[in-house]
Amino acid sequence: MSTKNVNRRDFLRYTGLSGAAFILGISSAKAGQITEISNLSTLAENYQLTPYIIIERSGKITLFNSKPEIGQGTFQSIPALIAEELELSPEQFTVKQTGGEKKFGDAQFAGGSFSVRSSYFDMRKAGASAREMLISAASQQWNVPVSECYAKQAKVFHKPSGKSLSYGELVETASKLEVPKNPTLKDAKDFNILGKSIKRQDVPLKVSGKAVFGIDAEIPNMVYASVEHCPVFGAKLKDFDKTATIKVAGVEQVLEVERVFGVYKATGVAVIAKNYWAALKGRKALKVNWDYQGKETFNSQEYTKSLHELAKNEGVIDANIGDFDKSFGESAKKIEAFYETPFVSHSPMEAMNCTAHWKEDNTLEIWTSTQVPSDVMRDLPTRFGLKEEAVTLHTGFSGGGFGRRLAIDFIIEAVNLTKVLKKPVKMIWTREDDMQLGPFRPPTFSAFKGAISEDGKLVAFQHKVISPTIMSFLNPNNDKTKLDGTMTEGISHQKYEIPNMKNLFVYADIHIPMFWWRSVTSSTLAFSHECFIDELAHAAGKDPMAFRLEMLTKESDTKRVLNKLKEVSKWDTPLPKGKGRGVAQWEFFAGLGGQVIEVTKLSNNAVKIDKVYAVIDLGTVVNPDTVKAQVEGAVVMGITAAIKNGITFAEGKVEQSNFHDNPVLRISEVPKIEVHILAEGGKDIKGVGEPGLPPVAPALANAIFSATGIRVRKMPFDIDNL
Repeated sequence: MSTKNVNRRDFLRYTGLSGAAFILGISSAKAGQITEISNLSTLAENYQLTPYIIIERSGKITLFNSKPEIGQGTFQSIPALIAEELELSPEQFTVKQTGGEKKFGDAQFAGGSFSVRSSYFDMRKAGASAREMLISAASQQWNVPVSECYAKQAKVFHKPSGKSLSYGELVETASKLEVPKNPTLKDAKDFNILGKSIKRQDVPLKVSGKAVFGIDAEIPNMVYASVEHCPVFGAKLKDFDKTATIKVAGVEQVLEVERVFGVYKATGVAVIAKNYWAALKGRKALKVNWDYQGKETFNSQEYTKSLHELAKNEGVIDANIGDFDKSFGESAKKIEAFYETPFVSHSPMEAMNCTAHWKEDNTLEIWTSTQVPSDVMRDLPTRFGLKEEAVTLHTGFSGGGFGRRLAIDFIIEAVNLTKVLKKPVKMIWTREDDMQLGPFRPPTFSAFKGAISEDGKLVAFQHKVISPTIMSFLNPNNDKTKLDGTMTEGISHQKYEIPNMKNLFVYADIHIPMFWWRSVTSSTLAFSHECFIDELAHAAGKDPMAFRLEMLTKESDTKRVLNKLKEVSKWDTPLPKGKGRGVAQWEFFAGLGGQVIEVTKLSNNAVKIDKVYAVIDLGTVVNPDTVKAQVEGAVVMGITAAIKNGITFAEGKVEQSNFHDNPVLRISEVPKIEVHILAEGGKDIKGVGEPGLPPVAPALANAIFSATGIRVRKMPFDIDNL
């Protein structure tokens, strides 16, 4: 559907409306910054429409979800914000997913635990506006005061008489009313949906197989593509021999195709076939010659050594509080440590895929799983010289994202193919492609210094981060000589009251493409930071929980989280011999969470993870069941990153290829997880999907030290052979 000069016919076709309706939304001028709700019911010609609520005369109600569903529950939670205020129960409305249309704004993405907290008040305001208009419509039809009417279960009731009108019966009158500028939002004590464990509409679709993911797209007359990429990053294509490939039954064509990821560009060889098996078989028959450009010498061991050498550099300042150099220099008790974390792949269950059709009339239609529909619709028209209205995106459910689907390199690749072929192309990456071609979570190394006073207080602290930067791949103009705050995320913003702190960053060059991973750089920095806090507590001769709380004299959410962890884990109750517990918390842009993990020491230099106590601070909760699922998933992912091998390089190539040598935690390995939610209200609404992950690795490493006396400073670590 065109996003400019929208006409009535196109809108009716897009929404499936058959007649009169009451429609609330925003104009495109307000997209991404909802400050005013508009009545769109007139459907005037050439009006730029952004519907969020559609109530038809038949009684059918449609609510729009502008955040991609990647398993985090937005398909339920975003419409729930509207439904709560509109007095609907979940079975009284259907949900329609937006597809990156400009009229829905630039915030159509799922990342940074941003979805609910960015929509919480705007979507409620839309629902409240509709509710007040429907009540006003009923009062007019009955000729009674508005104060005598109330809404409930998709109806408006008259208190004195008990009579009622359905929303469908009020459509015509409501559609002619002005939208209230400041609708009254419900008090949290009156919520029927928000704060309750409501069933999600997407779950039955997924367990029954009816849900449509990007990889499920089926288009008439489409062909399949499998692309051979060079396994060595930074290499160039020399030539290829397709003789054996074109002999494979079903193979139709072999052509070059470019992959673009920020500043990173590489040419691969695509095999086009009538079915995916033929495309894959034909690809395996290809003979390709690459010019490695000297990058075949890259390996993990040498790169690790280079980061250790770079740690000797002073670096650029991230934060400078008090006088660290003086305080550290004068202290009698000094502690230093060095921590390492590896490259990690995203490895979502649904591998990268995109179906694209460049039509003869120079319009483009796309079916894919993406975390960034608005980015897709912003990038492709400019990149391929198309008008905005010439591009249509169908956003399917995503089988996991974890940050990988914030990139659109695989979508660009599919569009490059269909532009040449002028027919629909379904391109699917193999699991090996997905695991070996990146982009990866970058390795971050950390050098620490700390000083303890005679009375056991932390008086000086330094965290120096040594790492490559993600921005160096995304922005060609990125200044590598300056601080990249995305790579020092959170280290200077913990609530610990430290009088002298000097945190630094040292840039490390690399040619391997890297990208955001669930909880971004906090997934690595929290490990080193909170483990070193534990080392300092031990040096001070203090209990790790007490040491942290002593540095939190002021009231803060961090203090509340730690006190809650102390309570639920029964921290002050001694554990039996051979057991240990560790604590960690982390606050960053996405939110705040903490964990206490208990382990048992086994006889063979191994530990068993017994239980995880997790506390997440939200301020406000939409669906507690979804929150618990997200925290449990974060814990599983955090343990996986901590104890399963990461990505390593040899001869310029990734050494791992699939789940057999880059495993994830199995169900049988998952410990008991107890989730506690802090949601006492407040102006700050915090994220859910990511804050449960950063504290996992440090809490586990600290528990290992408690049980065994072994201090772990490098991820991943083998809990079966410490």
